[in-house]
Amino acid sequence: MSKKEETLRGVLDSEEKIAHWGTIGVALIVGLITLFIFLFVWRKGRVSRRGICLVGLCESGKTLIFSQLIYKKAVESFTSMKENIGVLDIANKGTLKLVDIPGHERVRQRFFDSYKNTARGIVFVLDSFSVNKDIRDVAEYLYTILSDPVVSSNKPQVLILCNKQDHPLAKGPQVIQSVLEKEMNVLRNTQTNQLEAVAEGGNRKSFYLGQEGKNFEFADIRSLRVEFAASSAQTEDFENLKKWLQSVA
Repeated sequence: MSKKEETLRGVLDSEEKIAHWGTIGVALIVGLITLFIFLFVWRKGRVSRRGICLVGLCESGKTLIFSQLIYKKAVESFTSMKENIGVLDIANKGTLKLVDIPGHERVRQRFFDSYKNTARGIVFVLDSFSVNKDIRDVAEYLYTILSDPVVSSNKPQVLILCNKQDHPLAKGPQVIQSVLEKEMNVLRNTQTNQLEAVAEGGNRKSFYLGQEGKNFEFADIRSLRVEFAASSAQTEDFENLKKWLQSVA
């Protein structure tokens, strides 16, 4: 190979190296920009989700809890067909938008759909005294919320608040969790069988709540952190709820 050809080959090699590193550089820049956009959107979404949804059946004590937290006093409540909204100041954490979702079966899903996208946390309030009587309705409503695609995607923290602990015959949070898990297991099996019967070829495409192959447990819901706590709206015992709100904020 002549000296001229060697020189030309060297120039071509240099250009190839420059092009190669240029491609790597462009890829790195594109990757960094993509990462920046992702972090920006994720942070913006997290910051914008400052809502706390109070949900539960009628007469669970939601509205009394709402009024005690927002107005610092008990407000006479009744079965409402619209939401209550208030702003809750959390020390060193800013504010949270507290939304009391109506418990009436006819309207609760519509209102929950309106606020679930901005929910940073969900407080499911239940009556610890009548939970055995209402267990089916409680489980069905809770199952609907936990298996909601938006809830599963946004991953808000969930607190199951066992209210009315001042009643002498009230069940404790551990007992209620156990009873709920058994009922949720029955409900999950029923709904899964129904969905499989409807789906073409028996292929299940729906969200499966918990871990397949074992009985339902709240700890097995991978996408959500579900906690239990006790409270009494009548005696203004909200210590566990306030601690939870502080951690969520």
